[in-house]
Amino acid sequence: MLVRLTMICNGATAATRRGSFPLDEPLEPRSLTQAKAMRGTLRRADRAWTAPALRARQTAEALSLDASVEPLLADQDYGSWAGKGFEEQQPGDIAALLTDPNAAPHGGESLADVGRRASALMDSLIAEPGHTIALTHASVIRTAIVHVLGAPLAACRKIDIEPLSITDFRSDGHRWVLRACGVTTPKPTKPLRP
Repeated sequence: MLVRLTMICNGATAATRRGSFPLDEPLEPRSLTQAKAMRGTLRRADRAWTAPALRARQTAEALSLDASVEPLLADQDYGSWAGKGFEEQQPGDIAALLTDPNAAPHGGESLADVGRRASALMDSLIAEPGHTIALTHASVIRTAIVHVLGAPLAACRKIDIEPLSITDFRSDGHRWVLRACGVTTPKPTKPLRP
């Protein structure tokens, strides 16, 4: 039995371009254009899921996927930090968030919480034959990768997930393997100046 999970990171928003903690805001126009250009590159899927956030749902729509909302794919909840930049937080709080997977922003959730959700999703999907495409967020993809590799959650901070990148997992129904990570489709290039 072959099980395939393709996770696609949502496109960029104004908050992510500023380096701020994400809000539930729309994709920037450039990301919509890039997502639409990816439409023909995805393989047929038996099911498509999306995180609840607007940016994930818009990415799914731009890819022409009829995706149902899956709450386990939700981004890390940054609580009162949502929409604010790193510089607006206390340095000690930021250091804790970046070094301790159990640290949570004020009123939000920890990376360990996200990891538990991602693990639960993958554990339930391992026995589901076919191909699932999941539109989600970098934090969920990172935790899924470390879950499959059996790596500590702290390793998430060393994984870069680019907007609109693809991470592919495969399973034989008993264990997951990471097949590809960080795959991006070619972006439109600017003509070279003479």
